[in-house]
Amino acid sequence: MGLPFSRPTAVPSQLLAQAPAIHRVGQLDVRLAVSEAEVAAAQALRYQIFYDEMGALPSARMAAVRRDIDDYDAICDHLLVVDHGLDGSPQVVGTYRLLRQSVAQAHRGFYSASEYDLAPLIANSGPASQLLELGRSCVAPAWRNNTTITLLWRGIATYLQRHSIGHMFGCASLHGAEPLLHAAELSYLYHHHLAPPELRATAHAGNHVPMNQLDPTAIDSRAAARALPPLIKGYLRVGAMVGNGGFVDAQFNTVDVFVVMPVDRITSRYAGKFVGVGDAE
Repeated sequence: MGLPFSRPTAVPSQLLAQAPAIHRVGQLDVRLAVSEAEVAAAQALRYQIFYDEMGALPSARMAAVRRDIDDYDAICDHLLVVDHGLDGSPQVVGTYRLLRQSVAQAHRGFYSASEYDLAPLIANSGPASQLLELGRSCVAPAWRNNTTITLLWRGIATYLQRHSIGHMFGCASLHGAEPLLHAAELSYLYHHHLAPPELRATAHAGNHVPMNQLDPTAIDSRAAARALPPLIKGYLRVGAMVGNGGFVDAQFNTVDVFVVMPVDRITSRYAGKFVGVGDAE
């Protein structure tokens, strides 16, 4: 799979000491990147997961530096889970990319706008109820457990509190770019978790994949739900809904679905689990 995870994703401990963590559990903490070195480590982790592990197609520039890079990295906040290790060599083992509406509107808009029409969501947002786009989520294989995932969500929960976020959204992926392979999952999501019109983004024509491919009576709902990727299952557990239409992303070898999550639904159900007292613990 290429280089060991401990090398390109390493971050100097003295650099991490310059900014506090948001939350800490044992040798793991979750924090926002405050330096180019931390962002570079997150990009290296993304490359290992998306390109080495999942078969995405890198540009020549990305392949040369073995980092997943795009123009949005410069305007987004980067949430990191860092393993400080027992040998004094911290490394980034999980990450999310966060883009607030106020930042997106001041720059190049939302990343998801290239795949989906976001007009309904934007029309229903406001200064006191901003949108937050989540993206580029990944966790290194050895750290794919409840502790790491919970730390990421605790970091997000704290971020939501600080920035008056009303809805989170983003694209989640079904691995493999052949839509017919995902007919049951797409149909299940459409029939059971479709967002109301005021929150329903629609995939742009061209790469649009109809989601209601199967009649509800023809779907084994339990089997379809079990077949969903862990990330989508996690979103559904916190009250997520989906947009209309999948989107074939040939570069990443996926069929994407649009996911939107009302923050009030998350905080009312999970405040005690994800939001602790104080900034770090």
